[in-house]
Amino acid sequence: MILHADLDGERLDAFLARAVENLSRSGAQKLLEEGCVKRNGKPGKKNDKLNSGDEISVTIPEPKPVDIVPTEMPLEIVYEDEDVLVINKPKGLVVHPAAGHSDDTLVNGLLYAMGDNLSGINGELRPGIVHRIDKDTSGLLAVAKNDLSHAVLASQLKDHTMARTYECIVCGGMKEDRGTVDAPIGRHPTDRKRMAVTHKNSREAVTHWKVLARYGQYTHVQCQLETGRTHQIRVHMAHLGHPIAGDPVYGI
Repeated sequence: MILHADLDGERLDAFLARAVENLSRSGAQKLLEEGCVKRNGKPGKKNDKLNSGDEISVTIPEPKPVDIVPTEMPLEIVYEDEDVLVINKPKGLVVHPAAGHSDDTLVNGLLYAMGDNLSGINGELRPGIVHRIDKDTSGLLAVAKNDLSHAVLASQLKDHTMARTYECIVCGGMKEDRGTVDAPIGRHPTDRKRMAVTHKNSREAVTHWKVLARYGQYTHVQCQLETGRTHQIRVHMAHLGHPIAGDPVYGI
């Protein structure tokens, strides 16, 4: 695929996400890291600043089969059509295989139930997962059944036309009725298994919260995410001094 830059000063990864159909910015960065993009005949870098007229050559690799074993498990599907399904994920179920937990995840169950009827964009067969929730969090999870719906759902998450709203019980009586935590999240400086509010090697994180009810030393809170960082609600509530009740990692 040959493209030509049409704006001066635009980052290469941003241009790719804009110019290549169904390609996210993170997907563009992955292509760049894998050497699939050349700028004027030379390997491109994600932060390259383009000049109008630059020739951009893009090679989209064939999807790679995932080495994940389909596993039969009960899935509570609360909605399904030809493009998307919504699953009620229970507490204790890991969404995606990772180091230390390679099977019995939601993805294993999806592959058994849906087979090839799941999205596979950005050069890897990613079984429909558009967003994730923690193992110990229950809630609705949208799953894309094709590449187009995956791209549309990802775009809706990015521009906030699709909301992610959660409820939790936090420790302590919150004085205000609502508020916003705008604090970047990155790896904890000394405990690599935890996340923390930090300005070092972090990413923007924004959580809007409001009180639903108060129960003495506990508060029932609704949280709406503007971003989707790892452990975001848990970290932000602990940052406010009101960790989620029963949280073994971020609790006081």
